[in-house]
Amino acid sequence: MSSRPTTTTTRSDLADALAQVGLVSIAANLEDFLARMTKTRLSPRQMLEEIARIEVQAKTQRSLEQRLERARLGRFRPFADFDWNWPKKIERSVIERAFTLDFVRENRNLVLLGTNGLGKTMITKNIALAAVQAGYSVLFTTAAELIENLQGDLSPETFRRKVARYASFRLLCIDEVGYLAYDAHAADLLYKVIDRRYEKGSVLLTTNLAFRNWNTVFPNATSIATLLDKLTHHADVTLIEGESYRVHESRKEAAERRKRP
Repeated sequence: MSSRPTTTTTRSDLADALAQVGLVSIAANLEDFLARMTKTRLSPRQMLEEIARIEVQAKTQRSLEQRLERARLGRFRPFADFDWNWPKKIERSVIERAFTLDFVRENRNLVLLGTNGLGKTMITKNIALAAVQAGYSVLFTTAAELIENLQGDLSPETFRRKVARYASFRLLCIDEVGYLAYDAHAADLLYKVIDRRYEKGSVLLTTNLAFRNWNTVFPNATSIATLLDKLTHHADVTLIEGESYRVHESRKEAAERRKRP
């Protein structure tokens, strides 16, 4: 009788083979996995279920990390630190509803309007984080970064590719519209992005200027009216009023320093 041929592989060979078929988490933790399987004495079916659970969990974590990296949120304070009592006026229901991400699911927009230092960026980044954690693709950028990225001597193909990238995210956060002055062409660039996303993806935009004053930072721009029409057609626009919290903190710190001996 002929005996069945056997193949012996090293742990390193086995790990490489597992990684090649996509079981990267098991491959990276092979020694631990084999030790646990030996100790628990799982049935073949239970072992396969454990492999599937580990790989699905690892894939979900990798996907989250990749979305976070692409979102470019940077460092920011958690929303638990937000002081609802500081702004003189804030529509809390609108902000809290935004965290349910209904506006993202419905491809609606959200505009946070208010003076500097009232937490617009903090709110935006925390909503963006919630969207990332919910599985949405997100990009956070300032208006200055977006406009600078689309300006210059770009070929038509390069320009289309860059606009398409801004259109590809399910949620695009555009921060600080109105903080800097631009030429008339800048409004056209912003319009191109808003137009490509119209009724296809959500925009969360912050600005310190009332819409009627956008012509002060986009002088002689003919596209502002159309831009605002598409931005606000399916949107919640909420106003935050009050004194800058950063100014408040600076005064508080200065007062404390004066008290020191």
